Amino acid sequence: MSGLAWAFSRDLTLAWRHPGEAMLTLAFFVLVASLFPLGIGADPQLLARVGPGVIWVCALLAAFLGLPSLFASDHADGTLEQMALSADPIAAWVSGKIAAHWLSTGLPLTLLSPLLGLQYGLPADALVTLGAALLLGTPVLSLLGAACAALTLGARGGGMLLALLALPLFVPVLVFGAGAAEATAAGLSASPHLSLLGAGLLVAAVSVPFAVGSAIRIALD
Repeated sequence: MSGLAWAFSRDLTLAWRHPGEAMLTLAFFVLVASLFPLGIGADPQLLARVGPGVIWVCALLAAFLGLPSLFASDHADGTLEQMALSADPIAAWVSGKIAAHWLSTGLPLTLLSPLLGLQYGLPADALVTLGAALLLGTPVLSLLGAACAALTLGARGGGMLLALLALPLFVPVLVFGAGAAEATAAGLSASPHLSLLGAGLLVAAVSVPFAVGSAIRIALD
């Protein structure tokens, strides 16, 4: 737990001192989600039907923006190698870095999503479900994205390779996350979608940090 807390506080402090990346992520999310109603027209039924999917796609792409720098800067200046040589388990401080990444990017996206959903005329219960789905889904995006970022660490053309690896893995999260809000808007139960997102979060939280640690060791060898 000491390694997790240290990495979490360190990365969160860095994000606080250099908020440009987090602000870029939020600005991208807000601008793209706000432009869609202007592009597809003002039909209330159409906006309500596409709203959850649009917001989820925007959140997915916004969360992807911060992934290339999750480990790259520490790898470039040798910090990552020193962290790997520390007495703390590698999965512990990896978990701390992923948690800090989610808190600085995924959580603000989740908090802003109900406000953006108002532009699409989503009912109150659908807005609540949308926020709950993002609260469960964005940590999964951070975990899966961290695994892909570790796999492409130090590779030439890593940004393109990261996109090719991460975006297909994000699709199930997108489907179940958008489906939860759509089901609520249609008068159906969102429990199956939210349950699958919760199960995916549990599995990813348990297994991904160890996979990321193995990938980082391979990159450092």
